[in-house]
Amino acid sequence: MSKTSFAALTKARAKFGKRLTEKDYNSILTCQSVAEIMLYLKSNTHYANALRDVNERDVHRGQLEALLRQNHFYEFDSLCRYASSVTSGFIKYVIGTIEVEQIVRFLILLNSKSTEKFIYQFPAYFSKHTDIDINLLANAQNYEEFLKVLSSSAYYEILKKYSPDEKGRLPISTIENDLYHFVYKNMLEIINKKTKGREREELKSFFLTINDYSVFSRILRLKKYYNLSAEAIKDNLLLEFCDINPKTIDMMCRADSSAEVFSIMQSTHNGKLMDKIGYVYASDISPRVKFRLAKKNMYFSNNPSVVTISYMFLSEIELMNIISLIEGVRYKLDTKKIQSLLIY
Repeated sequence: MSKTSFAALTKARAKFGKRLTEKDYNSILTCQSVAEIMLYLKSNTHYANALRDVNERDVHRGQLEALLRQNHFYEFDSLCRYASSVTSGFIKYVIGTIEVEQIVRFLILLNSKSTEKFIYQFPAYFSKHTDIDINLLANAQNYEEFLKVLSSSAYYEILKKYSPDEKGRLPISTIENDLYHFVYKNMLEIINKKTKGREREELKSFFLTINDYSVFSRILRLKKYYNLSAEAIKDNLLLEFCDINPKTIDMMCRADSSAEVFSIMQSTHNGKLMDKIGYVYASDISPRVKFRLAKKNMYFSNNPSVVTISYMFLSEIELMNIISLIEGVRYKLDTKKIQSLLIY
């Protein structure tokens, strides 16, 4: 292991050691406002530097969330650039997922003819890290103008295959699936080209297991909310990056109930993790599995790239926890309800 790689591993583990504790979460649960949460984070946690110049009396929910997301992105960007060539590929993966998220959000707004809302919810800090002209995108009024803005992007060849139907609607789910397929494929290509041996094995196992649960969650969602046929569900899954047997996938897609989908998933090798994570809601399962795997890697992996990407996922989940706390306090939810949403 090179000195740079060892330093990156050490730095990631040091950051992990400063994560929010159960005591921190319990203290935040006693806060009565977003300003109080902000003050606690600023005074008692590793977010102090990120929030140093912000006055808690003036901050609002959206601003605090944006600052925390910006801090998460910059922290990971710094960590990846500090490490090896494979970890520099991770930041491309993160940028890709954010770009896809924003493209899909724009198309949803385009479907509802409310694209004027796009710029107000866009993470401003991200403009410096994408080749997409955000101002031009925000001003696009139809799919043709949207495609023109994206014509020089890596996503154009995918997006140009689609067009609105006679009602002006776009197949958002299918487009989203194709875009994420592109991002995941690039990530696995980086892993295959730049790693070998135990490092490659750990990274691929990590990503494939996470995607197994994403596929499982997507099957549940498509069945419950869209009542799609088995074939239509399979068309909306990223099966190329899934470690579940095709026969098992088919069984889940054809299952008559959510309970049957759960039972089938639990019979798989990776599905047995569900018995160990203590989830409350079905939507919790995928992030809780990701948390469990990433935390295990932080303690036991000796590969800097594995530890780095694991830290990224753990800090992402911590950010989700804080946002849940902010929303819970804002809407005055029951403390036990908020607590059930936290993953730590």
